[in-house]
Amino acid sequence: MRQLPLLTNTERHLPPMPAADHVHERASPRPRCRTLMGVKIVGAGKYVPDQVIDNHHLHARLGFDSDWIVKRTGILERRHAAPHQATSDLCVEAARDLFAKTGLTAKDCDLLVLGTFTPDMSFPSTACIVQDRLGLVGPAIEVEAACAGFMYALITAAAYVKAGLSERALVIGGDTNSRILNPDDIKTYPLFGDGAGAVFVEPGSPEQGFLAYSLGADGHGGPLLMRESGGSRRPPTPQDLAEGKHYMFMDGRAVFRWAVSILCDTIQDVLKAAQLQTSDIDLYIAHQANIRIINAAIDVLHIPRSKVFNNLEKYGNTSAGSIPIALEEALAEGRIREGSLVVLSGFGAGLTWGTAVVRW
Repeated sequence: MRQLPLLTNTERHLPPMPAADHVHERASPRPRCRTLMGVKIVGAGKYVPDQVIDNHHLHARLGFDSDWIVKRTGILERRHAAPHQATSDLCVEAARDLFAKTGLTAKDCDLLVLGTFTPDMSFPSTACIVQDRLGLVGPAIEVEAACAGFMYALITAAAYVKAGLSERALVIGGDTNSRILNPDDIKTYPLFGDGAGAVFVEPGSPEQGFLAYSLGADGHGGPLLMRESGGSRRPPTPQDLAEGKHYMFMDGRAVFRWAVSILCDTIQDVLKAAQLQTSDIDLYIAHQANIRIINAAIDVLHIPRSKVFNNLEKYGNTSAGSIPIALEEALAEGRIREGSLVVLSGFGAGLTWGTAVVRW
């Protein structure tokens, strides 16, 4: 199995890691940054399931070490969907929360772009299921970029709006990670939770929008984070099910190092492209994967932790739901206002990433 290499500009700043023969080091070039102005993000809504799974619950039920989870990840609890809930249910509720907060409805939208890697089923798409339930008239596009899914969906929707192909787009990111995790995997199972978030994208002033963004992928790192069985390459068999091949697999150490590197490097990329310094940014919202990833990156960049929004202690890693859920809470706390400069960054399986500096 190929593994990712991943030595980028930031690697020299990271603490040493035990060598692994199966990890091949390779520089990963990044596409150049681009600009997309004249669009704005309006509002944010979220939904997380009612069922709270705290670390003590995992300890009592599965024998996981509660202290280890906190020290290694910063996560205190996460939410798991009820048996009758699927990703579309979470996304519909997040959209309804957005409607309630903005006073807009599905009738005010003409495009849906939805990011997820845990769809209800192979087809029809979860985007189409959500479009039907909301009564939205327009195309429904589904994007799969794992934990970078919301950023991919956000930029896609903004491009449609900028081109005049949409007057107002509904963008949703959501995942039901609890359905693809192996409960016996002590290193992965505690990290993830379920949830969804939603925003609108519509035309804005010439000063609003994405001063710079970086979208990219490095498929060479695909084997680091994957669900091997369940697709056309490898339809599930009884043996696969017995071996847990239908569950998520993650090479945690390699993914950790790549995540810190790509977070550092792409934040520097977009700031340089926008001719900004780290001190110019009002708020940083990184994908809520692991507090150690976030802290390692911002410490390298000398970003004060007071400027970084975190909520993963409550929800864990909600994949495509991570950034829009954080946006909803940051807006509710008044930490983002019109004119604010905000850095958003998502990164995940694929390997994929999306980082942007946005003027609100």
